[in-house]
Amino acid sequence: MEIITPELKDELLKKIEKKYGFDFSNYSEASIIRRITRFYEMYKFDNTKELTERLTTDGKLFELFVTEITVNVTQFFREPEFYKSLITKVFPVLSTYPFIKIWCAGCSTGQEVYSLAILLNEAGLTERVKIYATDLNTLVIKKAKDGIYSKSEFEEGDSGYKDSGGKNEFKKYFTESNSQFQIKDELKKNLVFAQHNLVNDSSFNEFNFIMCRNVLIYFNLKLQDHVLKLFDNSMRNLGYLGLGSKESLSLSKIAYKYEVIDRQEKIYRKIH
Repeated sequence: MEIITPELKDELLKKIEKKYGFDFSNYSEASIIRRITRFYEMYKFDNTKELTERLTTDGKLFELFVTEITVNVTQFFREPEFYKSLITKVFPVLSTYPFIKIWCAGCSTGQEVYSLAILLNEAGLTERVKIYATDLNTLVIKKAKDGIYSKSEFEEGDSGYKDSGGKNEFKKYFTESNSQFQIKDELKKNLVFAQHNLVNDSSFNEFNFIMCRNVLIYFNLKLQDHVLKLFDNSMRNLGYLGLGSKESLSLSKIAYKYEVIDRQEKIYRKIH
């Protein structure tokens, strides 16, 4: 098989952008080459020319390619200390608002969205909240909408829920059938799932809280700045931004607009 060089990667991505409008050119180079190579090997293409032709003529295959290229590692109550910080430092302020708009960007298969929805429910804020959960990948959005998870995903979430300061039994929020656990409708009623591309799409609302965790680490610095500017343009004054543990505003062009609410858990508040 051919080795996916930076030049071959650039050629493939340009043709994908021309065909579908998806721009992956500013993703971390090492990461995207590794993922293209894995897709190439998985589907046993003869060469990169065949790979390119198939991806630009077969929409279903392209959907699978997007799933491989985008990172969908997630779980319920991932990094519980982050959620504990939300409960103590963010929710009390949000609770003073008559209506709360939240954007979960890069929502993947939905576990972190539902984690947030559960804790907002326990804080008595469900009726005042609208959560917009978005992702580039239509396949993971479908799974997130369905809200059906395996026993192992549920059990992992059960542990994280307790560590995050959950007040009830985690199973209260699910119906179980054949070792599958489905999120109850009461948690879905104020959720909107939709496709949104952080690279190409613009702001679509003004939010009191934006959560985008462990997504920016897969982008180069240019794209990180672009996405953070998008978040800033989508943020109400005094709104909150929650990032992943390995992400930060400190070197970004919008850093001066935000104060640090929790340095360890990467939670910020817009003050300018």
